[in-house]
Amino acid sequence: MTAQGTHIARRDPADVMRLKRLGSLHQCRLSFMRILTRRMAREGWRFSRPVFDIDGNGVGRAVYTAQGPERAYSLVAFAHDLPAELRSDRVIAEAWDATFALFDGVPTAADVDRLSQNVPLQEAGRVSESELSLSRANRSVRLWAHVVDALAEGRQPDPEQIDSVGYLMRTTAVYGSGKFGAADREVIADRDELQAPFQAEMLSVYLTRLFVRDLVQHMADAKGGDRAARLDPAIARRLGIGNSTGLGMAPFIVNHPVLFNNWIMAREEAIARVRGCQSASAAEIDTFLRILKRSAVSVERWRSQHPIQIEKLAELKADMTALSAHVGGDALRGDAPWDRLVRWSEMALSEEGQELVASLILEPYPDLVDGLSCCMADGNPGAFTIDGAMPVGEVRSLIRNSFDWALTMDWDAPENCARAWYVSEEKLEPRMGERFEEPIVDYEQPLAPARDAASAHKALEAYSDGQPVAEFLLRHPEHRHTIRRAQMNRVAPYGEIHDNTISASVLPIDMLRAKLSFFGATHFDPRSDRWVRICMYAGAPYPEDLTPDTADLWVYPEVAG
Repeated sequence: MTAQGTHIARRDPADVMRLKRLGSLHQCRLSFMRILTRRMAREGWRFSRPVFDIDGNGVGRAVYTAQGPERAYSLVAFAHDLPAELRSDRVIAEAWDATFALFDGVPTAADVDRLSQNVPLQEAGRVSESELSLSRANRSVRLWAHVVDALAEGRQPDPEQIDSVGYLMRTTAVYGSGKFGAADREVIADRDELQAPFQAEMLSVYLTRLFVRDLVQHMADAKGGDRAARLDPAIARRLGIGNSTGLGMAPFIVNHPVLFNNWIMAREEAIARVRGCQSASAAEIDTFLRILKRSAVSVERWRSQHPIQIEKLAELKADMTALSAHVGGDALRGDAPWDRLVRWSEMALSEEGQELVASLILEPYPDLVDGLSCCMADGNPGAFTIDGAMPVGEVRSLIRNSFDWALTMDWDAPENCARAWYVSEEKLEPRMGERFEEPIVDYEQPLAPARDAASAHKALEAYSDGQPVAEFLLRHPEHRHTIRRAQMNRVAPYGEIHDNTISASVLPIDMLRAKLSFFGATHFDPRSDRWVRICMYAGAPYPEDLTPDTADLWVYPEVAG
């Protein structure tokens, strides 16, 4: 039994919502991949492969169906023979090694034929409301060739090469929520299994990983014939699905303040609940210590070539040593052990280490944490409506709640407004450019909420506290988005980034990691300050091994011995 103790307040948004901290978040029990695998195991989902029409060159089509208690969902996959010169992870690519759609139900042959004319084209094609997501992936060429060749020759691939890459294919986009004709979020939002955020996309990636395992085995069998080996299930489990994510995702957490607030608030509430535990049982301490050891293995396998992440990894490895030594004695015994551990981490560890501790302390407490997953979707459309009757004084107070730090900043100083966000004409994707070097100001997107809040706050000085804000907006409609965001603060205290998103020193990779950590991504590997590679589902059980006992802690590698 969990011993409940004193109430611990959630951490202050002014501390949590700094980009450096958001860029240090790790997966946790509330990560979307783990929510999905727990559900599928608990509900006994069944999986089948009704179609696998792939030739010896790895070209063809396949269908994988996941049957839940009420509905089925099917990944329709198309495998292609992609010339090396056309392989690119950039969003402007026009050809891929594999393309996918997640179909709502079980597709007919006519559905698959229809999708074959559109899914391989991605943005240039169109899907229908019967599809929930559209995605594509490229092979990790060297590891793919190594695995095919090894299996074809009757031997297993080199574990070191497996761990150095971590995936056989990486997705370059998983589109959902109405893009290119796919079903809008509202179509599926009331389904229990898809109520938590991004569950359709996470299911698509889970089934993609199954397809990739089958495809590499199929190509090895075609090459090696009777002498080909079966891929060792233990090696297969270590392989995830890679992902290349760039600037297109970064504005998401700015554009969805209520939704992102719900993610952060759920995690912060979970942390506060565990910190409030009066004591920890021997079983709870044992669970934490076992997961800590497994997490240390994951950190050791984490590789990056980017100077920022190399430095953060060095700090994190030192943190793991300090953390293991700290909890090796009696640190987790006595009153309020988790609160004391968090307070110690704030003094002794880097932000990477602090946020890892915050995630790890949740693991022994599924009963306190897992139910919060139902609070993470955005079910509050009314928050978007501006309350024109709100007095100006209250609006001013709301702006100060989130942006007090920004109101005295010199927004004319070049270093404070060096960047500008815009949408590229070629791909209709968000981009970030240099304000004083490129002709982009006329196309700037409202992705600088701190600057805009300071501007609106200054303009409000001409109005008395008692005036309705509608009078202000009649004369200053350019501030509508800021007033809307300020009013959202009443229900979304974690909805605003407490940093300058257009400064000369802003790192969009921090914004990317904040979102991807909630997906459940691991082993973040920035390739510049604007794009990052990650791994998804590495260690996860495949359908034949998915049980309540295997469905959750797979994200942490097993410890030998």
